Amino acid sequence: MAKKVVATFSGVRGSSRTKVKCIRMDRSDRSGSYSFKEEMIPVDGVKDFFAKK
Repeated sequence: MAKKVVATFSGVRGSSRTKVKCIRMDRSDRSGSYSFKEEMIPVDGVKDFFAKK
């Protein structure tokens, strides 16, 4: 079973970053296997990245 990663974007170090690497696990409807989608996205778009399927 994969571990869930929780990241926080606060503090002095977090405020200077403009992009973060996000990794989302998707399950295939056809085969049932998992694949990982990873992207470097702006900090403002993190919620949108995890909301889309």
